[in-house]
Amino acid sequence: MGPIDYLIVEFPGSRMTGEGLPLLVDLVDRGIIRILDLAFIRKESDGTLTGLQIADFDSDGELDLAVFEGVSSGLLGADDLEEATSILSPGDSAGILVYENLWAAPFAAALRRGGAHLVAGGRIPVQEILATLDELDAATA
Repeated sequence: MGPIDYLIVEFPGSRMTGEGLPLLVDLVDRGIIRILDLAFIRKESDGTLTGLQIADFDSDGELDLAVFEGVSSGLLGADDLEEATSILSPGDSAGILVYENLWAAPFAAALRRGGAHLVAGGRIPVQEILATLDELDAATA
């Protein structure tokens, strides 16, 4: 099994265009990731959580995420949804995605067979990388 990651994507004002959905489907179709859980939530003005149904983002009459309808491994629980809601502003929605990095599974298996142990991991936010690159550019200019 490859590493498992999650993403929480906030949609301010609950405006979802669905523009990224074909790219997500492409990642699955090419075997790069496997979606384990996918949920959409909304934080109401009183702070309560509302689950959202998979939607027709582009208004063409077809469910844009129908390919993922019912995807649930059980890893994403009610407490996770509540925690995700706590970081949203009232009136905003979020998509929560739990996925396996299939591309890394053969590499991880080879390391385990060789007796290796993962001792640390992490992700550097893109905004931090871009800010650092901007600082380096400014310093060399």
